[in-house]
Amino acid sequence: MPKRRPVLPLRVQRVLGKLGSDIRDARKRRRITMQVMAERALIAPPTLRKIERGDPGVAIGFYASVLFVLDLSERFGEIVDASTDELGLTLASRELPQRVRWPKQRSGAGSGSDES
Repeated sequence: MPKRRPVLPLRVQRVLGKLGSDIRDARKRRRITMQVMAERALIAPPTLRKIERGDPGVAIGFYASVLFVLDLSERFGEIVDASTDELGLTLASRELPQRVRWPKQRSGAGSGSDES
């Protein structure tokens, strides 16, 4: 039975293609061969070729491993960091209350005065 390729939106395919291309360029700038890169990332050379093509079928952990070898893994963890999530921050700010009030004081028993 042949493997089914995931059907992704064109925009996602382009982003993955760019990521793969950027990984390839970063590897070349560092003068690392594909064989050495695959060994350092603990993956097979065919998997590295798929990553550099932006193949959506490659596990995200392998992408992370390659970025670690390139010393770019900290940026991988910042992809959806709350401080850079403009849409999320906008939506959260819309839900802020219009006014903030002090909680009402409860009167009666347990109000703090003890007359025994």
